[in-house]
Amino acid sequence: MSFVVGFDLDMTLVDSRAGIVACMQRTLGDRGVAATDEQLWPLIGAPLADNLAQFLPADQVPGAVEQYRALYPELAVPMTTALPGAHDAFAAIREHGGQPMVVSAKYEPAVHAVLHQVGLQPDIVVGDAFGAGKAVPIKQHHATIFVGDHEGDMAGAVAGGAYALGVLTGPHDEAQLRAAGAQSVVPDLRSFGPWLNDYLSDPPAR
Repeated sequence: MSFVVGFDLDMTLVDSRAGIVACMQRTLGDRGVAATDEQLWPLIGAPLADNLAQFLPADQVPGAVEQYRALYPELAVPMTTALPGAHDAFAAIREHGGQPMVVSAKYEPAVHAVLHQVGLQPDIVVGDAFGAGKAVPIKQHHATIFVGDHEGDMAGAVAGGAYALGVLTGPHDEAQLRAAGAQSVVPDLRSFGPWLNDYLSDPPAR
């Protein structure tokens, strides 16, 4: 059986919260803006420029994006770890003859750096895609399933024609994910292998 399963990156496959918050706080702090963990945590998963624009005037955003991206490899990447079940999820897909794919809003070089840091090796990597924009690579690579922690991930899955599977390791709860289009929700990726077995034994109509 050949099939593709797509995953979001931040807070779906990896715990990147501490590193992202540290880079945001340094970047904003250098511009005289203080932001708390509680303010920044719900923003993880959305495009960087959009998040910075919530705290900075428009003319400061491009420079802040550049600074954040320069900081990220040395400050954030070493703080990033694989979430429980991430490696097993990739293994489960490959045991069934499938291919794991990662589609992230993150700048693509940073996506590769994070994946190398945590030892995850998807067959396909796409960066700079958020929300309904994730539908493009989902369709291009014929992904059957898309897994994510964010409302935008569910929107991308729906727009791309993939089965939308939510995970509760990010800032959004089950009700929010289902409202955004999730067809199933699991607590974390430790549940993915059994879920995939059930899905493949009785695939839903598409």
